[in-house]
Amino acid sequence: MVLSEQRTRAPQARPFGFTGRVRSFRYAFAGIGLMLRTQHNAWIHAAATVAVVLAGFLLGVSSVEWLWLTVAIVMVWVAEALNTAFEFLADATVAEFHPLVKNAKDVAAGAVLIGAMGAVAIGVVVLLPRLLAVLGGTD
Repeated sequence: MVLSEQRTRAPQARPFGFTGRVRSFRYAFAGIGLMLRTQHNAWIHAAATVAVVLAGFLLGVSSVEWLWLTVAIVMVWVAEALNTAFEFLADATVAEFHPLVKNAKDVAAGAVLIGAMGAVAIGVVVLLPRLLAVLGGTD
């Protein structure tokens, strides 16, 4: 079968099954592991995640504040994962430098930066007043 025929054929639908769902989770965890092993920024996100979660526990944030912090953390991780996947796909499409691939990668990296800046803003709104109260000795 020619490669172009393989790409145009619809995949055979597999019946829904428990082992297939388990396998899909295994692939997802493998993808997360690959991201953590290959992306330096993922380590920065991991450190920030740990710092925010520890600060949240130590500063006693409320349930609603935990929701906001969780949204911020997830937003950054999803953006980083999609950026990583996009970079892998872009690298697979061209062997040499291409300005449009560079532009696409830059925009995807910008999306992560936008998410991270939003997360920082949420973190400042939620955590900074509590941190200042602790440092200032007021409750």
